[in-house]
Amino acid sequence: MASALEELLELLDLEPLEHNIYRGKNRDIGSGRVFGGQVLAQALVAARRTVEEEREAHSLHAYFILPGDLKAPIVYFVDRLRDGGSFTTRRVTAIQHGRAIFNLSASFHSAQQGPEHQMEAPPAPRPAELTPELERIRAQAQRFPPHLRETLTQERPIDFRNVDPVDLFEPEAAPPSRLMWFRARGKLPDDPEIHQAVLAYASDYGLLSTVLQPHALTVRSPEIQVASLDHALWFHRPARVDEWLLYAMEAPAACGARGFARGSVFDQEGRLLASVAQEGLVRFARRKG
Repeated sequence: MASALEELLELLDLEPLEHNIYRGKNRDIGSGRVFGGQVLAQALVAARRTVEEEREAHSLHAYFILPGDLKAPIVYFVDRLRDGGSFTTRRVTAIQHGRAIFNLSASFHSAQQGPEHQMEAPPAPRPAELTPELERIRAQAQRFPPHLRETLTQERPIDFRNVDPVDLFEPEAAPPSRLMWFRARGKLPDDPEIHQAVLAYASDYGLLSTVLQPHALTVRSPEIQVASLDHALWFHRPARVDEWLLYAMEAPAACGARGFARGSVFDQEGRLLASVAQEGLVRFARRKG
């Protein structure tokens, strides 16, 4: 049986259908729809497949248009917008059932030198001192609906470890910030494309939950509806996602049924590797009847 990480790498190994057209499979993580990080990562891979120069992504900006259907493959159409002297620009549209569910713009840059500085990484306990999130979820398995238990407690491709974990069923109000370590559960190929895609995948995990913390809510709270609306990611330095990375998140604002969160990804030496920003739908659920 393939490991969860092998399954993730298989998801990222898109099937070429035609020139600039690719198809990807889905993996259910228990949300009832395709995980946004999966579509983000697959779209980035599709864009990178059309870049012929030795250039890696430095930024991407995406919009989630419709929920993804777990039962249908996703087809990615890539537009080659520009191939310049230093930068390459691509636009990707993800299609299901003849409709666009997601679009992404990505820019790729050749390696060059320039001035450097960065913000400092926040202090955090080492990953070995923290409990894997999956262990915490499995310990609470009986509290989840029976039809979700197997999916929510399945093996994961990435090991997430929260510094101050939130109780999914009895959350307490907390400041809109969180620290989380993560790394792939196994060795990844050296290909930078793979590490960028897995980092994109992980960057969508838990970010909007930060918006809910001041309100003593979680994504499992029945009175709230949460969904990603857009996502931006900037790659500052090469990253190895099979080594521990620290994800520092904060949510400066929530209003108008939308919440905004941003994050910074550091390696164990405190180097800033990537920056993330996301806005999501955060509204009270409509009552039925």
